[in-house]
Amino acid sequence: MGIYLILLGFPMLLALWAQFRVKNAFGRWSQFAAASNLTGAEAARAVLETAQIHDVEVVPIEDMLGDHYDPSNKRLCLSPDVYHTPSVAALGIAAHEAGHAIQHARGYAPLHARMALVPITMVASQMLPFIFLGGFFFQFTGLIQIGFWCYLILTAFQLITLPVEFDASRRAKVILGEMGIIEAGEEARGVSKVLNAAALTYVAALVGALANLLHFWLMMQRGERD
Repeated sequence: MGIYLILLGFPMLLALWAQFRVKNAFGRWSQFAAASNLTGAEAARAVLETAQIHDVEVVPIEDMLGDHYDPSNKRLCLSPDVYHTPSVAALGIAAHEAGHAIQHARGYAPLHARMALVPITMVASQMLPFIFLGGFFFQFTGLIQIGFWCYLILTAFQLITLPVEFDASRRAKVILGEMGIIEAGEEARGVSKVLNAAALTYVAALVGALANLLHFWLMMQRGERD
């Protein structure tokens, strides 16, 4: 019983801590105005222009902290506090998402591998509620095995996501400094704190997927012994 509590509890605590870090870092550095006075949207467009990427649209969305790059439609989607705000946090996040657009344009292999996994990952995610219901409550062995394979897919997706996100953050830090959008010193440290906190959420997602994968594997082993 102890191992199951660890597998369920540790990833949950890590995910909560990661979310706290993100909100704390964003909350602090969103109050710190960058000397360049560029908004997140302006910075993203400047980064794309410098990278000679002219077919990506920068658009506002209403999802708070839902900033993302949509490779299918070539849209860089920024939340209100990022799109309209000239803060250190906004510039870091906008440049990070622009980093994904640069990855796409340059044929960055891990990004394309992640894109290829998206359809099967979505199917696996949609199956999980039914698998949990049948596998945990009714102990259907076949569903437990399917759950294992679903989490194997999700773990692979999260594993590939790490280099994609880390590389986008690395690109953001370098580009912001080279273009003079962020000043060295306190502004650069603020960008690093925001992006490092965001990176922790992806680490937490990988740990969670691994924990569930191991959980289903243990259930399969127990079923074979029974």
